[in-house]
Amino acid sequence: MSLARAIFAAGLLGTLAACGDTVGEQALFGGGAGALTAGAVDANPLAGAAVGAAGNVLYCDQNPEDC
Repeated sequence: MSLARAIFAAGLLGTLAACGDTVGEQALFGGGAGALTAGAVDANPLAGAAVGAAGNVLYCDQNPEDC
């Protein structure tokens, strides 16, 4: 694994560990995880950030006990 991919993976794990207390934090953490994941798989980081932000906000809305 290259150093860049290792950094992406570490960042991804860090953002997944933090769900966020507010909708803004949830969007920020999810967006970061999505962008890092997209970067790790050579996809569009902006699209990854959008999907990650929406996904984390939706997940935390549906499962507040987990966030």
